[in-house]
Amino acid sequence: MDIKGHVSIITGSAAGLGASIAQQLAAKGCNVVINYSRSEADAKATQAACEAEGVETLLVQADIGDDAQCRRLADETMAKWGRIDSLINNAGMTKYVAHDDLEGLTSEDFANIFRLNVTGVYQMIRAVAPHMKAGGLGSVVNISSAAGESGGGSCVAYAASKGALNIMTKSLARSLAPEIRVNAVCPGFIGTRWQVAGSGSDEVYNKRVKSLEKSTPLRRANTPDDIAESVVWFVEGARWVTGETLLVDSGSHL
Repeated sequence: MDIKGHVSIITGSAAGLGASIAQQLAAKGCNVVINYSRSEADAKATQAACEAEGVETLLVQADIGDDAQCRRLADETMAKWGRIDSLINNAGMTKYVAHDDLEGLTSEDFANIFRLNVTGVYQMIRAVAPHMKAGGLGSVVNISSAAGESGGGSCVAYAASKGALNIMTKSLARSLAPEIRVNAVCPGFIGTRWQVAGSGSDEVYNKRVKSLEKSTPLRRANTPDDIAESVVWFVEGARWVTGETLLVDSGSHL
């Protein structure tokens, strides 16, 4: 499907995976909405990179965990272009706590993580759904995690939130069809600044990269650009695919 001239909202797209997705969609001719909560400088850099591809952009600061701000994000997009063709739910958060440290997570930690990783995704889909249905060919891609399948990841609350997101993907794929497709990409290692910080040091991070390059079946420690390719495929190439959760981890789950 040709997505030139289409409009895509990418939440949490100031940097990292979200920025890679925005830039790859822009390279396909898709107009993009760059959303950020705090990193304005990074967001503007991503916006400039997308505009260098010859597309139009919209920069919107919004907290995806807040329903009113989700609706405002959709409204501002419609005001500029009058259409929303795809939504990439990339914004998320975690806390690094060992899974056996049962005192390391509070009820507030769970609430905060679910607020953005699950409730925020639902709110964004709800905000754009009427506009996508009007267009008749909408695509939602939720950025989940391999942790939602394996129960691993940065903490128990994060894994649980991504497991919930995977089930919500299936539920909404069923209820929003046939006008809107809903799928999820579940990355393993990505190599973002988030994961560098979670490693504790550059040395530990680099050792992990080298280990993955030796141990994964495809001998690859994935990058944001690698994951973004799968996201773009769901937007432009997976016309008859919905309700799927795609593991993208170079085979490390094997």
